[in-house]
Amino acid sequence: MTRVHAVVSGSVQGVGFRYWTARKADGLELDGYARNLFDGTVEVEAEGPSESVEALMAFLHTGPPTATVTDVARRSVVPHGDGDGFAILR
Repeated sequence: MTRVHAVVSGSVQGVGFRYWTARKADGLELDGYARNLFDGTVEVEAEGPSESVEALMAFLHTGPPTATVTDVARRSVVPHGDGDGFAILR
């Protein structure tokens, strides 16, 4: 079990990025969240099997067709193990 915190930069707000990320995360059976930050980036935390988390991180580098991703800054964090599914936060 692993958990990663990522901040995605570029044209990623107002283009369905959080919803797209949630669909990808649900398909990978990950827990965590995606939310817009005030600086125009999107924050993502994902927890689950390392292969699934890495797959989501790879998806974040391209994003949905409506987005333009310029950077994904990521770091490992301690897994929560709460198993609450993947949420879209405001």
